[in-house]
Amino acid sequence: MTSHDQYQLPEGPIGLKGPVARPAPGTLPLRGDLAHIALAGRYLAAHYVVPQSRTIGTQGAALHLAPGEDSPALAQLEAGTDVEALDYAGDWCWASCGPEGPSGYLRIERLTQ
Repeated sequence: MTSHDQYQLPEGPIGLKGPVARPAPGTLPLRGDLAHIALAGRYLAAHYVVPQSRTIGTQGAALHLAPGEDSPALAQLEAGTDVEALDYAGDWCWASCGPEGPSGYLRIERLTQ
């Protein structure tokens, strides 16, 4: 994971200069409504997020494609793994292992500060 202190807010207008291939779900931290701040200028999103550093707790955590235990697990994150929290909704956090991913949903209860 990269230190969130390394992320600079873009200066000036943010825009794309041509078509961009949409990455596969669960790869880059990019949704239709939100994207990791490090992706500004590379991918267009309604909002960009400066992530919050979090750590996976003692039980580890499954990183899911969508919020819900019935969603496929993309990866199993070991206890002590640093992640970047991007959004919280209900019992779930959308997070990534850095600006290049992977990204997905994990239960908030599996995170420590």
